[in-house]
Amino acid sequence: MVNAPGTAFLARSAALESINEHYKGTTGCDITVFGACTPYVRVAHFFEGAVTVWELVKSGGWMMLPIILSSIAAMAIVAERLWTLRASRVTPEHLLGQVWVWIKDKKLNKDRLKELRANSPLGEILAAGLANSKHGREIMKECIEEAAARVIHDLERYINALGTIAAMAPLLGLLGTVLGMIDIFSAFTGSGMTTNASVLAGGISKALITTAAGLMVGIPAVFFHRFLQRRIDELVVGMEQEAIKLVEVVQGDRDVDLAEGKA
Repeated sequence: MVNAPGTAFLARSAALESINEHYKGTTGCDITVFGACTPYVRVAHFFEGAVTVWELVKSGGWMMLPIILSSIAAMAIVAERLWTLRASRVTPEHLLGQVWVWIKDKKLNKDRLKELRANSPLGEILAAGLANSKHGREIMKECIEEAAARVIHDLERYINALGTIAAMAPLLGLLGTVLGMIDIFSAFTGSGMTTNASVLAGGISKALITTAAGLMVGIPAVFFHRFLQRRIDELVVGMEQEAIKLVEVVQGDRDVDLAEGKA
């Protein structure tokens, strides 16, 4: 009489053994659970990859150091500017409508202006105009323009630095490659050795690492430089429109549509 449970157990054991042998061959480790690699093996693979990256960095030579520093600076600038240039922070919705409510209710005083100025860049521009609204349209517009110049300067902070990194990183990579090629050919010339194609190809591939690294830094930097510059332009246009509406409203040339929260 055939023992069905026992046969099924033996078949399952044989299947697990084959999976284990296959995984041992591919990973070099026989510590598996139902054919899956244990956390220890995954950690080992992670450090193996980290060591490989480190070897590539060392192969690039000392020129990899400024490229890596440039990449760190670029990432920091991009993260900081993306957080700072949020539309909800720069041009809050319904801000102009709230200011008009204060004006109608005669609640616009120094404390309100101070709160408005500290609220957002748009609030700083509007507060500059409101503080000088009693001196006429032209004075009010001049004060708004002066405040807008300061705000735009703050919005463009670090953007030029990001553009410099975008232009400089590929040049650093190219310089590292040129220096590496000079070292390779100098070594062959000085030793009087005949050119070995495999050795020469290996040396050139190592020299090209810096070029690849420079491009990997420069291409994203160029993209985010253009992206952030475009975002600044859009924010500036929005703030300009809100400031014009404020002048027209305060000087009595236009009513405010409070249903939209803007003029």
